[in-house]
Amino acid sequence: MALTLRQLRYFIAAAEAGQISQAAVEMNISQSAVTAGIQGLEARLGVQLLQRGAQGVSVTPEGARFLGRARAIMAAVDDAERSPLGEERSVTGRLRLGVTYTVAGYFMARHTAAFRRSYPGVTLELSELSRSAIENALVTGGLDLAVMLTSNLGNAEELEAETLFRSRRRVWLPSEHPLLSAPEVSLRDVAREPYIMLTVDEASRTAGRYWDQHGLVPQVVFSTSSVEAVRSMVAAGMGVTILSDMVYRPWSLEGQRIEQRTTQEPVPSMDVGLSWARNRPLTAPAQVFRAFLSLTLGRGG
Repeated sequence: MALTLRQLRYFIAAAEAGQISQAAVEMNISQSAVTAGIQGLEARLGVQLLQRGAQGVSVTPEGARFLGRARAIMAAVDDAERSPLGEERSVTGRLRLGVTYTVAGYFMARHTAAFRRSYPGVTLELSELSRSAIENALVTGGLDLAVMLTSNLGNAEELEAETLFRSRRRVWLPSEHPLLSAPEVSLRDVAREPYIMLTVDEASRTAGRYWDQHGLVPQVVFSTSSVEAVRSMVAAGMGVTILSDMVYRPWSLEGQRIEQRTTQEPVPSMDVGLSWARNRPLTAPAQVFRAFLSLTLGRGG
């Protein structure tokens, strides 16, 4: 089987991050997908590229030599993929972009920075708003475009939506928790545990839908709008939670480990994408941003 660009991206990300888990977080994919991709690449090349250890991964001598080649390949691919947008780089104007809290904190920074470098003629005005406020501003003309949780979209009649990627929801557990003994955890088992409920970006409302679907009620011991508070409390053993891979980090601010397990029952993903008004054509800057983000995320998956 021929090596793939996806395998190269996974290898480069893991080599630069020094951790498979961190590379997975940065690329919004599962850790197992990164591991499998790198193992496939190593099998194809017949050499070990990364040395696995307790603190993460390090590049082997063979991996260091191949890393330079991999970066050169990806640079050439990036240049080729940017070429269809070459004429659009002269676009100027203002783009009023709405973002929700989770998108602003865990997704937008590197993409908006890259867009500004690529399209200096576009003035990007970012506004962090609630979903309902964003939907209203799109309909009334206060915003040109939004990056939001399209899985939460309420006004589907007046708004168009394009999902860019889906972030899987998993159970977060403190290290050495008994439920870690199995590769999957049932919602019934989770419901028996103290539960830390995130409320920001309608997370509690979304969770309520799948809990209700299975006739279960989590034992909520604390509700908070802070993802970092959830992370710290789970890591400290105060409870468990179910949240998306996009906001997952393997360590709390205090340096305690957080583990993940998939659920036996299907739990809806957290979908991130674009939304705009149906009855209003996208401005030129909005069209360029949509194309840029779609291309960027298409390369990342």
